[in-house]
Amino acid sequence: MDYMDDSIALVTGGNKGIGKQIAWQLAGMGLTVYVGSRDAGRGKRAVEDIGGDARLLALDVTDAASIAGAASQLDTLDILVNNAGISGDGKMAPQEDIGNFRHIYETNVFGVVAVTNAFLPALRRSAHPRIVNISSGTGSLTWASGPQFPHRGTHAAYRSSKAALNALTVFYAHALADDGIKVNALAPGLRRTDLNASAAASSGDPAEAAAGAIRLALLPDDGPSGEFFSWDGTPVPW
Repeated sequence: MDYMDDSIALVTGGNKGIGKQIAWQLAGMGLTVYVGSRDAGRGKRAVEDIGGDARLLALDVTDAASIAGAASQLDTLDILVNNAGISGDGKMAPQEDIGNFRHIYETNVFGVVAVTNAFLPALRRSAHPRIVNISSGTGSLTWASGPQFPHRGTHAAYRSSKAALNALTVFYAHALADDGIKVNALAPGLRRTDLNASAAASSGDPAEAAAGAIRLALLPDDGPSGEFFSWDGTPVPW
């Protein structure tokens, strides 16, 4: 895109995993990239690794004061990638502790709402504003209800939080359409990260998922909004 070099992006949870790869690739394209990190030390090291015009932004998506402080530092924002997320264990709903549900939703759902709302004024000042929510294919209710789905009933807290995030993607896309803000969700696939034991043992390259997120972050003005895509660009059913 011809506006890319002047664009400013924020990636929450950008100090590691898929988030760091997204920040890395965006910075490599010449964008100014704010690396949102709850841990300032890890964020600083990530910024040094990423290089380019990567900048640390101390941001805990579960802390209202942290979010407000971070939002006050950006007058204009072109791209918001809501990447920060946690998974917990693989329990089914009947065995899951309600406290764990609350803990996961605090980051994966409430944190996305709080961060998105806080940065909306900055996004509205952009000529080409984009929001990308990093979801999960395991949050697809269509896939989950299929007889061959390999994760039937497991990771109830995490997967239901991603289903909620998918719903929010649609609601934000509708609410922000008149502002020209495109909002989409990405299913990144299982990647080699520290999200959980399955991810840690995976051979999936986080950079491949990051490329899918960047595709949505740099959509043309006639691109889709309120949609759910896999890392390779194919649609995912809600």
